[in-house]
Parts: sequence; C-alpha cells; structure tokens
Amino acid sequence: MSTYIADAAEDLTVEGPSATFTYRRIGPRGGVPLVLLNRVRGTLDWWDPEFLDHLAASHDVIVFDNVGTGYTTGTPRDSVEGMADGTVEFIEALRLPQVDLLGWTLGGTVAQHIARLRPDLVRKLVVAAANPGGQVPGAPDPNPKVRATMTKPETTGDDLVFLFFPETDTGRAAGYEHLARVATRLAAGRPDVSEAAAMGQIAAIQKDASIPFEQVRADLATIRQPVLYATGIKDAMIPALASYTAVQYVPDATLVAYSDAGHAFLFQHAEDFAGQVSAFLAD
Repeated sequence: MSTYIADAAEDLTVEGPSATFTYRRIGPRGGVPLVLLNRVRGTLDWWDPEFLDHLAASHDVIVFDNVGTGYTTGTPRDSVEGMADGTVEFIEALRLPQVDLLGWTLGGTVAQHIARLRPDLVRKLVVAAANPGGQVPGAPDPNPKVRATMTKPETTGDDLVFLFFPETDTGRAAGYEHLARVATRLAAGRPDVSEAAAMGQIAAIQKDASIPFEQVRADLATIRQPVLYATGIKDAMIPALASYTAVQYVPDATLVAYSDAGHAFLFQHAEDFAGQVSAFLAD
C-alpha cells in the first residue's frame, strides 16, 4: 500500500470558458497556493508523490492538467502563450487572487511567461530545468538521441530514465525509483497525453526556441517577482547553462544546481529541493 498522501488525493474539476479542468489539491489551506506546471507528455499522474508530499507538508499544493491534456477537456494548445492562457484560465476558475508557480521544463517556460504578462497573479516563481526562451548563447548542440527519444509516439520507462536522469549507476537507480513511485497512479490506466497534445507541446517548444535571444533577455529583465531557478548539471535536455544565463537578467533571482542530477533533479533530490522551495516561498 502506498505511503504517499499525494497518491490518495481526490480528482477535482472546475469549469473554465474553454475546458473542464481536472486538478488535485493537497496540503494545508491558507496563504498563497503553489500551482505546479508540468512537462511535455506529463499528466497529473506523473508528478512524483514523494516530491508532492514534501511540498505539501507546509504548502497548499495544486497540480492540474492544462487544456486538452490528460484529464482536462478542450483543444490542446500549441504555443507557450496558449498554455499560459490555459493556466491563467484554470487559476481564475478556482477564484484564486494570487498564486506561487512552480514550472518544470516546458511548464517552467510557461510560468515565466505568466509572471511577465500577469504580474498581479503571481507572487513568486520557481523555474525547474527550463529554458528561458530562444537559443541560449554558448549552449551545446542538442543530442540527436535526446530529440529522437523525446519525439517518439510512445516513450518507455527506459526512455524516461535516459531523458531525465544521468547515465550513471546512481542516476539510473534514481530514475527507476521515480518510476516505481509514480506506478501507483499509472497502474490504474488513467488518461495519457494524446498525440495531438504532445505534438502541440513540441511545437510550442520549437516556436519558443525561435525567439531572438535579445528579446528573451529583455523579457527576463521585466520579471519583477522573486525567482528561484534550479537545474541539474547533467541535464541532457535543457543544459544547466540555460538557468545560469536566466539569473543574469532577472532582477531578483536565485540559482540552485545539483551536480549529480539531470532533468528530473527535483525527483532525484525530492526532499532537499522541496526544502529549497519552501524556504524560498516563506514570507
């Protein structure tokens, strides 16, 4: 039997103008809720329950599926702007006057966009393993195997371990431990991300990558909220340089890096990173 509170969280729904959103909410109510934005091909079921439990020990944590993804109805979006609009629609449907955002990978890119365009809605921002936009100067060329694996119609557990964890004995072990923790939710045969939604997410990444970096730099300078950037030094998908570059242009930014971790450092070091997030969000 699972020992994670997150595994027992009830599926809730709320109506928005363009979708019926499905979400889960755990942790103590009160204060500013922490809304989590997910990765490419990620649904509610893919959030690591150990990480969620650590966050929810001291925060009101909300995870959801964006428009047309997983449990949520509607037409999938194919741009960062569209996914940001969907997130704002969800937050407003819950009648939340202000939130903190934690975005992982594509979710982090979307979260940065929301923070710029709706500063009234976002108090603090956590950006995990995400690109600030455009092509980061000096970034290494993408690994062709990463691109080929990421765009496969279906990804296996071995594929996810390759993409998200270092190719070391410790990294691979952490990857399979993560898969074991999420297996409780996934075993129920819950909704997956449709091919249309997945291709829309990949299209969003491609569009975002085409933005001139001069524009990205100017956009980062307009983010006025405190931002915690975090990265794994061995990230095969988004180089750590992306986070290091972003903090140079955001006026109030902090950087945390894990030397032995990759794209899913937040699950490999769930307790430590949840503690970093909690300390950052504390008033």
